[in-house]
Amino acid sequence: MLRFLVRRLLGAVITLFIISAITFMLFYAVPRDPARIACGKLCTQETLQLIRHNMGIDDSLAVQYWHWLSAIFVGRDYTSFGNCDAPCLGYSFVNREPVLSTILDRFPTTFSLAVGSSVVFLFFGIGAGMLAAVRQGKATDKIASSASLIASSMQIYFVGTLALYFFVYQWHILNQPSYTDFTSNPASWFSGLMLPWLVLALIWTANYTRMTRSQLVETMSEDFVRTARAKGMSRRNVFFRFAWRGAMGPIVTIFGIDMGVLLGGAMITEKTFSLQGIGMLSVKSVQTNDLPMLLGVMVVTASFVVIANIVVDACYALIDPRIRLA
Repeated sequence: MLRFLVRRLLGAVITLFIISAITFMLFYAVPRDPARIACGKLCTQETLQLIRHNMGIDDSLAVQYWHWLSAIFVGRDYTSFGNCDAPCLGYSFVNREPVLSTILDRFPTTFSLAVGSSVVFLFFGIGAGMLAAVRQGKATDKIASSASLIASSMQIYFVGTLALYFFVYQWHILNQPSYTDFTSNPASWFSGLMLPWLVLALIWTANYTRMTRSQLVETMSEDFVRTARAKGMSRRNVFFRFAWRGAMGPIVTIFGIDMGVLLGGAMITEKTFSLQGIGMLSVKSVQTNDLPMLLGVMVVTASFVVIANIVVDACYALIDPRIRLA
């Protein structure tokens, strides 16, 4: 297990390095010049060059990337922004604040949205999938499969808008979506995120219902499950001790990826409900051509996905006894 974790961590570092390098080259090679945008209409060549120097984008792309990469470990001094302590992901061109501190400030909103919605869609999605698998071919299976197919075809911005209109503005059942610090007011935190959780979980519940059902149906036809039944074990023990554990491996894998993506920002959900998380930060950064912020969000999002995959792989041996990690 230790050797496995060391190999995966080294692989994660290399992966993040490649992602950051490619992303940096793509973002900073775009036609739109952030220095020219900051310079305004009445801009001379001398002023433009000075702004580029102050922003730290007057060198070649390779040199700029080296400065950005080294700043993560040793920090960096910016002519226009001042000192940025390690780990430094640069300064925003728009709000002139450190990129990492801005992301960390938005992270609690995104984290709350991701964790809360995942609890909902895992509970209902896996539960409905298990019920459909046990009742395979019966009315319960058909209803669960049909409902999941309909729900998975819906879009968050459509469902979210309808939910806002009816549940908040017309019927006044739920509060206006907002984020409140959990430690200061847990009740307000819960009520403010209830509607985004339910809307986001609706789409994901459908996916996990279909996936759980298909995995369980396939696993229950395996030889080791049939052998357990032939030995006289009860249906309940066979299902939870063998079939369920054997089917959870692929589901946990997908959940690890999905959780990493959600932690990187659920852009459509945050935009629909005006939640100031990492997803909304990404949207605004694109609109304002804030390249350092976009790069920082991209690297943080990729880190979440890579770390989630390592955690999932490490949990394989606990979930499925057939798997042993060397």
